[in-house]
Amino acid sequence: MSIDLSGRVVLVTGGSRGIGKEIGRRLAGAGAKVALADVVDEAQIQASADEIGRGAIAVSANVTDPEHCSAAVSRVEEALGPIDVLVNNAGITRDGLLIRMSDADWSAVLDVNLKGVFNMTKVVARGMMKRRAGRIVNIASVVGITGNAGQANYSASKAGVIGFTKTVAKELASRGVLVNAVAPGFIDTDMTKALPESARETLLKLIPLGRLGGPGDVANAVLFLSSDLASYITGQVVVVDGGMVM
Repeated sequence: MSIDLSGRVVLVTGGSRGIGKEIGRRLAGAGAKVALADVVDEAQIQASADEIGRGAIAVSANVTDPEHCSAAVSRVEEALGPIDVLVNNAGITRDGLLIRMSDADWSAVLDVNLKGVFNMTKVVARGMMKRRAGRIVNIASVVGITGNAGQANYSASKAGVIGFTKTVAKELASRGVLVNAVAPGFIDTDMTKALPESARETLLKLIPLGRLGGPGDVANAVLFLSSDLASYITGQVVVVDGGMVM
């Protein structure tokens, strides 16, 4: 059975590259009208939207700023219509051991990865509740479940996203709004490509399927949760990690 999102409006934060751009591509391929939001220069976001094609648009937004979120949502809805699916993908890392981690690095990661999810969800949820329909998919991480040395800030932010997802799912279920999370494991991105070969080999030993995931693996999970096939699923965390966390 193919997934058809024709006519649905999707907003993907952190959409200019990597997993976010691939999510936009997959959902657009299923017929959705896609808006990519990011904090980078709008020309860069537009280049990604142009690459996706199918009428995808670019929106500049800093998810840590509630006013930016409101403005971005208004712009998307003016251009494409009411938002049916929100994908909270924007995220950063500032890795370091706890005793060496600065207050600035802690706050930056929590502001983008967790507060950003709160800000954007709060704006979009209002319209979804009025229409009594909508999907919110938050991109978490397996380290929000397991923890990871050197990532106290990132792990805490993603654990927070998981708790946020479950709570908001309970609050919005009666209004027909479904809220779920996808928790990727090690995904083959620019960050993992920069790892030494020895580090990559160590990672692969932790993954029963014996390979890193691709952005498309994450995008497929988001596509499913955005579709009518997932109409009885809410408050769940779909782990996409090749079996690393069981």
